[in-house]
Amino acid sequence: NAHGLRVDGCAGPLAGPVVACAVIMPAGARAIAGVNDSKRLVARERERLAGLIRARAVAFALGAASVHEIDQLNIYKASVLAMRRALRRLAVPPDHVIVDGTPIRTLGVPHTAVVGGDGRCYNVACASIIAKVTRDRLMRALARRHPGYGWERNMGYGTPVHLEGLSGHGATVHHRR
Repeated sequence: NAHGLRVDGCAGPLAGPVVACAVIMPAGARAIAGVNDSKRLVARERERLAGLIRARAVAFALGAASVHEIDQLNIYKASVLAMRRALRRLAVPPDHVIVDGTPIRTLGVPHTAVVGGDGRCYNVACASIIAKVTRDRLMRALARRHPGYGWERNMGYGTPVHLEGLSGHGATVHHRR
């Protein structure tokens, strides 16, 4: 029984943490219709599917690495840290994990790496959806505390609105250096 592991926010955003999700879906159960790479789904559909995934999952857990950790370690090492945190929090320890991307020497569990895994592997897609929904909710909450950067829409990515906010207001503690 392979378990999916996926990180959101690991490349591109100028602000916010990196969030990882580890999920174990029941073996042999019918797949949830519509589950796909989280980037290919609209926000409303991701939210709906995240609820179904949480309800059906044998176990799921989240892990994150803060902006401070990203700045100290680099984005790759911070992403691996978030993955390890998610894996440690799983109620059911995995024997093998499928990760999105390339092999991770320091992951600490046996795994198979699948490039583009969130579009090719059901469990990874489920993890991708929960990670993205979680990070997006966090960025919307941060947007209420730090208006002017458009985080409620751009989720911390470097859009023109975000860049204008940086130019006008400067960086917040939630910006990556």
